[in-house]
Amino acid sequence: MFAIIFTWIGAVLGIAVLLVMAFGAFVLDFEDALADRRRKRRLDPVAAEGPTAVP
Repeated sequence: MFAIIFTWIGAVLGIAVLLVMAFGAFVLDFEDALADRRRKRRLDPVAAEGPTAVP
């Protein structure tokens, strides 16, 4: 009886770990994409100057 319960607990914990690992990879990819957008925006000379006032 205890072996069956521990098996199910282990299976659920294993699935939870796999889901957390997959979600972590997704978050890192999303964060990397945002960092690339920020990096490209800084290299843009028009965006680096900022808005200019017209007299």
